[in-house]
Amino acid sequence: MDSKILSTLEYQKIINKLSAHAATELGKRLVEGLLPSTGLETVKLLLQATDEAYAADRLKGSAPFGGIVDISAPLHRARIGGTLNPSELLDIAFASRGGRRVKKHIAHIHEEHPIPLLQGLAGDITEHKGLEDDILACIDENAEVLDSASPGLASVRRELRNGESRIREKLESMIRSSSVQKMLQDVIITLRNDRYVIPVKQEYRSSFGGIVHDQSGSGATLFIEPEAMVAMNNRLRELKAAEEREIEKILQKLTALASDYVEDLLANQELLGELDFAFAKARLAHTMKATQPRMNDRGFLKLKRGRHPLIDRDKVVPLDVELGNSFTAIIVTGPNTGGKTVSLKTIGLLSLMAMSGLFVPADEGSQLCVFDAIYADIGDEQSIEQSLSTFSSHLTNIISILKRMTAKSLVLLDELGAGTDPAEGSALAIAILEHIHAIGCRIVATTHYSELKAYAYNRKSVINASMEFDVATLSPTYRLLVGVPGRSNAFAIAERLGLQRSIIDHARGEVSEEDLRVESMIASLEENRLSAENERQTAEELRRQMELQRAKHEEEKRRFEEQKEKLLLKAQDEAIGILDKAKKEAETIISELRKLAMEEGASVKEHKLIEARRKLEEAAPEKSQKRPAKTQGGKRETIGPGDEVMVYSLNQRGHVLEINASDALVQLGILKMKVTLDDMELIKSQAPAAKQQPKQSATLMRSKDDNVRMELDLRGENLEEAIMEVDRFLDESFLSGFGRVYIIHGKGTGILRTGIQQYLRRHAHVKSFRNGDYGEGGTGVTVAELK
Repeated sequence: MDSKILSTLEYQKIINKLSAHAATELGKRLVEGLLPSTGLETVKLLLQATDEAYAADRLKGSAPFGGIVDISAPLHRARIGGTLNPSELLDIAFASRGGRRVKKHIAHIHEEHPIPLLQGLAGDITEHKGLEDDILACIDENAEVLDSASPGLASVRRELRNGESRIREKLESMIRSSSVQKMLQDVIITLRNDRYVIPVKQEYRSSFGGIVHDQSGSGATLFIEPEAMVAMNNRLRELKAAEEREIEKILQKLTALASDYVEDLLANQELLGELDFAFAKARLAHTMKATQPRMNDRGFLKLKRGRHPLIDRDKVVPLDVELGNSFTAIIVTGPNTGGKTVSLKTIGLLSLMAMSGLFVPADEGSQLCVFDAIYADIGDEQSIEQSLSTFSSHLTNIISILKRMTAKSLVLLDELGAGTDPAEGSALAIAILEHIHAIGCRIVATTHYSELKAYAYNRKSVINASMEFDVATLSPTYRLLVGVPGRSNAFAIAERLGLQRSIIDHARGEVSEEDLRVESMIASLEENRLSAENERQTAEELRRQMELQRAKHEEEKRRFEEQKEKLLLKAQDEAIGILDKAKKEAETIISELRKLAMEEGASVKEHKLIEARRKLEEAAPEKSQKRPAKTQGGKRETIGPGDEVMVYSLNQRGHVLEINASDALVQLGILKMKVTLDDMELIKSQAPAAKQQPKQSATLMRSKDDNVRMELDLRGENLEEAIMEVDRFLDESFLSGFGRVYIIHGKGTGILRTGIQQYLRRHAHVKSFRNGDYGEGGTGVTVAELK
């Protein structure tokens, strides 16, 4: 990408903002070398890295890059055999430890929220905890070699401390002497050239032995090493030399350890730099309230409320623009200071940012294109030194653009054709636009020439646009209006400012009739646009209110249905409770009657008690089930003749005899009723074949609601009569759908029981039979199970 274009669109200012968010020098170095890419896949990968870092930063905060510094130079020196100092070794340990922390941080995020690209980078970081431990065991956080680094160093330093202590004790005893104190400038012990000395007055030099190491600036004080201290100071010098030799050995050993991992550590540096670079892009996106644009390479861009990133977010006017689909060129007209140049720069700069893998300050759903190059002629580049006029400088730049552009380029031209005769300038501008358009470039151009409005109107794939101007306030609104050519507004402004009407009328007379028609057409378009905008806003408000009302209605309807269901269930619960109480009372009474019969010898028939209990149980209401909601779209399952259905209003099951468009004839026991389709639900569908040929006997089906009893009392009858009664009773019970019936024959001699049970064995409706259990009548009752 041409550096001049980057400078024109102020790309470097974005780089400076991005660099401020990098946590390490490694990341800053990558930021400073960032340039827009012209490869779609490369740009997508860069944006994916930014997106993953943005998600990671939002979930767990930024990665812990603290302590990570650039250790490339020390590593290269270690590789060629140099010895590293304690500070450089400490940086290596901290950088290695920081890399482990970053790797762990990203792996933890990846488990909760997949970030495969960053995880791939972090996963390649090699860990060298052993090297870190070795360095930190020998060097403290102040880059001082520890006594524990080696036994030799510990021994030397112990002897050093003892020697220094003896010297200090010797000197302190000396300066406490009254005879010596009078010769001292200050009663202190100090160091000169790593040797302990005392400050002696100049006049006592001859009477004070020893070696002079220094004197004060005035010459009044001499720093003398007493003769008695010379041997002890010499010993300290020897010990310090031994200490330095021991430290050198330790540093050489640690450097050799680090040199074994130079390649790994250098690779880690690159990976950490890329991770820091990705998180810097994420933090910049967060600061700018930016979003990820969708990218393409087909020359299409669509900005939704795009904002120039270098203008205060509270002041910038968002830009909505689309280019490359229905039209490939936009001609923007409008007054000066109306925002035309800012619009051009916004389109160009946001395109450069996206091609660099940066999020752009625009709403979700914005799309940008990867161009092979972006060319711009913006601003006045007049050069006195080169004797170039404004027109010449613009034309020179445009000629350079025409030589290099391709069909995949974006061209931004500001004030095309300005700086020369209007007639020639407009003609030249049209010719330049026609040439660029023929090549297939995407173009956004601004101009003052009204001739270009007609050019855009008459050319396919070229559209007019303008910067909105509020005539009432005589100020621009900085909104780009695509599809509406700009007006000069000169007469309106002059009239608002108080210029005489006669002068304005005279000026209008000097304007050609064609230009007046154009202005009138533009004014009409502007008026229609404002009207349409107001109507759209009104319609939007009405739609919003309607949505709110509908939501409120649905909520009230839902609450009503819930309340109705609760009340119904409550009433049923109360009814069941009352019935349960009555049943308990009835059971108590029956129990008392049995007890009374046993005590008084009265004859209370067991089957009568069974019959009483059965009637009581059948009197219990079944708790109604909640009617299922209709399926989406109001569709219900198809109901046909012969199907078994549930009728909600009667809480009864029945069979469909006939069906119409809105209701059906249903057999409910011995009753036939017309029931609406909304009041029934399909329980069991009849087989397709049965629906086609319904049996005539279907209308003779009976239910449990018929007056057919579940038991037959045959006591006192002979066997022949009893068999006839049993045959009739079984037919009626089968038609009524009973699964079990009770035949009461009494115990007696057993002839009646034996004869009936032999008949039951060969009866077609009987599946099985047994004697009654305790509480059912025992051997005095036969219980038959029907098919």
